[in-house]
Amino acid sequence: MTPPPGWYRDPSGPHLERWWDGTAWTEHRRAPGPTGYGPAVGRAPAQEPVHCQAQPGQAATVPLSTGAEAGAGAGSGPGGGPGGGRGKALALTAAAAVLVAAIVTGVFVLGQDDGSPRTQTPPGTATATDPSPVNDPPSPSPTASEPSADDPAVVEDQLNGITFPLPDGWVLPKYVAQDDVMMTTDGTYDCPADGSVCRHGLVVSRTVTATAETSPKALARQDIEDAADDAYDEDLIGNKPFGGIESHQEVASGPVAVAGRAGYYVRWRVKTAEGPGGYVQSMVFPSTVGTESPILVRYVFDAGEDGPPLTDMDTITKGIRPVGDADTGGGVGSGIGPTD
Repeated sequence: MTPPPGWYRDPSGPHLERWWDGTAWTEHRRAPGPTGYGPAVGRAPAQEPVHCQAQPGQAATVPLSTGAEAGAGAGSGPGGGPGGGRGKALALTAAAAVLVAAIVTGVFVLGQDDGSPRTQTPPGTATATDPSPVNDPPSPSPTASEPSADDPAVVEDQLNGITFPLPDGWVLPKYVAQDDVMMTTDGTYDCPADGSVCRHGLVVSRTVTATAETSPKALARQDIEDAADDAYDEDLIGNKPFGGIESHQEVASGPVAVAGRAGYYVRWRVKTAEGPGGYVQSMVFPSTVGTESPILVRYVFDAGEDGPPLTDMDTITKGIRPVGDADTGGGVGSGIGPTD
């Protein structure tokens, strides 16, 4: 027996969590914290896992991670020992980075107008007169791969083995707190209720791992309420950017073919206390790679004239492809088999 797939404490870095795919460690890490999908974080039973290596080009079916890509080797399971020499290499790399940073932040002699050297301090460095450096906000690692060089309008979700089309008006996520966001509408606005930052649309891709249920229909119907709450009720820090949800109505549901697999979707119209409300859709279909774990795709579209057109939901759904396959079609009503 081996531990189930999930996030566990990284053997080579206890301050991080690392994804165990059920047979071996992957290279995906993240900072500790609940995601709402996947097993509870912790150490798996102290048993020796079966070690294996993913086939070249094969994507792992695990939730996306914005953590560091380097870490322990695949020789230890969730209950195993440290990664060995690779951890030492990381320490040397970090030391080299500190040395380079120290050199870069040195003073630069610009000239001698009055007989004494003049210096310029790089932006963001503290000085005697201004001990508080001002730095640009850090840019988090995007949860989606950069658009393909062959087709810049395609975003690749390597972990789930699929690609998404990037319609006009949509961009890669930037400064987005929510996990696993593949794309957002371009630009932000002040949320109606509390003035925090909102976006008119976003698309999320996750692998469902925290349940034994595999029916796309059952999983989509189980998720839709959570999707609405996450989008329009309470945010990650307990605020209600739209004043909370007042009501909802199911406006569409049914079978859907996604990346050549039979799936199911449910769409709600959500009315909020403030603002025009919006539409949320939960769509589930089997992965085309690995153990064929179900993939959940959420759509969140603001209603009103500023929200993205609902046709973008169908456009994105029809454009989802397995990685490396440009011909597999799909879309709402494209039945190719049972979804229960």
